[in-house]
Amino acid sequence: MKFKRVIYIAAALLALLVVAPFLIPTGTYLKQIERLASEKLGQPVAIGSLHMALLPTPRANIGNTRVGSNEEIQVEKITVIPDIATLFAATRVISRIEVKQPVIKKAALDMLGQLAGKGEATQGAAPVVIRHLVVQEARLEWEGMNLPEMDAEVELSDDGKPQSAKIASVDGKLKLDVVPKEEGYAITLDAQHWMLPAGPALVFDSLKADMALQGSKLDVSAVTAKLYRGTVDGNATLDWAKEWRASGKFKTAGIEVEEVARLFSKSTRVSGRLSGNGTFSASAKEAAALADRLTLDFRFNVANGVLYGMDLVKAASMLIKQEYHGGETKFDELSGLLHAVGKQYELRDLKVSSGLLLAKGGVKISPAKRLDGQVDVELKQGGGLVTVPLQISGTVDEPKVMPTKGAMAGAIAGTAVLGPLGTGVGMKAGSAIGKLFGDSKNKK
Repeated sequence: MKFKRVIYIAAALLALLVVAPFLIPTGTYLKQIERLASEKLGQPVAIGSLHMALLPTPRANIGNTRVGSNEEIQVEKITVIPDIATLFAATRVISRIEVKQPVIKKAALDMLGQLAGKGEATQGAAPVVIRHLVVQEARLEWEGMNLPEMDAEVELSDDGKPQSAKIASVDGKLKLDVVPKEEGYAITLDAQHWMLPAGPALVFDSLKADMALQGSKLDVSAVTAKLYRGTVDGNATLDWAKEWRASGKFKTAGIEVEEVARLFSKSTRVSGRLSGNGTFSASAKEAAALADRLTLDFRFNVANGVLYGMDLVKAASMLIKQEYHGGETKFDELSGLLHAVGKQYELRDLKVSSGLLLAKGGVKISPAKRLDGQVDVELKQGGGLVTVPLQISGTVDEPKVMPTKGAMAGAIAGTAVLGPLGTGVGMKAGSAIGKLFGDSKNKK
């Protein structure tokens, strides 16, 4: 009988522990909690629900929290687990905070930055110390970016600074490890089969980076990436003390350029293996504007490829022979310098060489993807060389190539005076006259 009585008492106590939290009128405290949170954050805070639980450990469950006048931050559920032994101490300790399914909009960045500034200005011991922070299925809603859901686990010190952090995408493709180093943090990044979240949809077979964060400066000492059967190595620096500034260097080797080209154009225009060296820099008031303010110089070489939709042999032969075949240009080497400022691109020092031709020139690409340039093509004809200047126009998707007006006029004049043998001579003379009067600038 005594044993049964103990069982009944234990069951009653257990039931009380389960039911008691629901008997506490926590709803009466919601408005007060919302007001205090709004004062601390400097932003309106709304809380959907608050429940207390004693099992498996004492905790508070906060549901449907929204922060900001436009709900810049939304959180499905927050669980706060206090250290009971410190409830009446001068400094209370929260053993663990679990944040489930937070949604953070881009506009929340300024808000979070202001909160971080307030935290840095706080002096003395905090009245509440958080030991462990867990974030599950975090989603960043930023226009123009396709960011994966993220999980994070952060260990914090008594002054609220991260002692270590492990961040990973829910799909497991991206991982970040953060540990303290000197006055900042050392960060390692490891990504597998990961797609770039903004800009062209580049897919990395693997991406590894070693970084150091100190204050408002991020140094990326080394980046190694494998993509499209090639590699990219480089380093970079990002600084946001006064305005956003980025700069760096990179080197590519053996990248299959045809697959990359598909990301920039509706139809593929070039194939081959890409190698080269480049530098970049950018500065802007906002991080999102860095891409539009980018300055890039990339000295490149593409080996054993094809230019599609641009038959240089055919275009150069139009006035010097009656028959031509094919709609592409095969080359042994394509080299040059890509110079970019924002959305304006320019291909300088272009050189295309094969057994049949040697072409040199340059092309500009406008933000609307329109082409404007000239290429001088040397063709082997009858044991000699004939140089034909070609005008490049149209668009990236539909390029147009034809002899310049000066070359056409010279060819006609040379043929009239010397017959078929004078065509090449006339073209060369027409090209020189065209350059003198501005034909090389594509005047019509």
